[in-house]
Amino acid sequence: MRNWKFWASLGVSILFLAFALRGLDLQRFWQIVREANYWWILPGVAVYFVGVWLRTWRWRSMLLHVCPIPVTRLFPTVVIGYMGNNVYPARAGEVLRSYVLRRREAVPMSASLATVLLERIFDGLVMLLFIFVTLPFTPLPPTYRLFVFILSALFLILFLLFILLAARPQRISLLYTLLVDRLIPHRWRTTAHGLFDRFVIGLQSLRSPRELSQIMLFSLLIWLIETLTYWIVMHAFSLNLSFSVLMLMTAVVNLFTTIPSTPGYVGTFHAPGIAILMQFGLPQPIASGYTVVLHIALWLPITLLGAYYMLRQSIGWRDMERAAAIKEQRSNTDDTAPGGTP
Repeated sequence: MRNWKFWASLGVSILFLAFALRGLDLQRFWQIVREANYWWILPGVAVYFVGVWLRTWRWRSMLLHVCPIPVTRLFPTVVIGYMGNNVYPARAGEVLRSYVLRRREAVPMSASLATVLLERIFDGLVMLLFIFVTLPFTPLPPTYRLFVFILSALFLILFLLFILLAARPQRISLLYTLLVDRLIPHRWRTTAHGLFDRFVIGLQSLRSPRELSQIMLFSLLIWLIETLTYWIVMHAFSLNLSFSVLMLMTAVVNLFTTIPSTPGYVGTFHAPGIAILMQFGLPQPIASGYTVVLHIALWLPITLLGAYYMLRQSIGWRDMERAAAIKEQRSNTDDTAPGGTP
């Protein structure tokens, strides 16, 4: 509560919610929510978890250069990480996922965090691809064009930087060493160099065109399946939106959720989703009802399953708090363990 980041995130969510709720007919909204056919949620959630399973396959392929882990063992860790994103601010679930992986499989956190960052870059690139593919059929609202342009540049720069880092680690290491030796006290330099080396190991999948293509294919399938979830849940409200509109909604909503907000992306999910649907003719109460129910369908099941896996693996809330606040203070015994890569 005393952390300024908490209040900043809360402020962002309130701002987006105010934008989403402005002018909303609440009576009509509740009527639409009450009359929805919620049986459609079940196949929607089932399809969503197919996407989560594919996310696990993608992460496994990225981790092969670090430590080969069966998908069945990795899946609970992925679910716990997504649950962490839903209950802690600032995407702390990404760190929680790496923390749990180190605890269960002795994989260095710096290496696994590199793969997690790589996932987010590929996700961002696919979201931008969705937007540019659907633009001829579903024009983007003018208010979002600058935001999409900025993110396009950011994701492309990060992607090219990671490609360069994976392809020429020795040259980047020289620059990194120069900065470390000038800016970091001598006693921390060995640790800093170790972090860099392990981080580069997590990017090794970028060195192979075949692996790079495989990761991109996985990413496309993952987000097409998530869009299919949007399409299935749409039928609970008897809507008839084209798949391209839902692709655009998926892309814009998930780009906006990169903005720091409260846990579960409250507001940053709803405001752009409602705005996109209204852009294509849906009344605000129907767009709001569908977006709120969709958000709950995406948020609640994986959060409950993540809590279940936490209990099974004896992971407590203190572990989550430690992962949310962790700043790795590594030594050879802390971050290097049998089964991992130093």
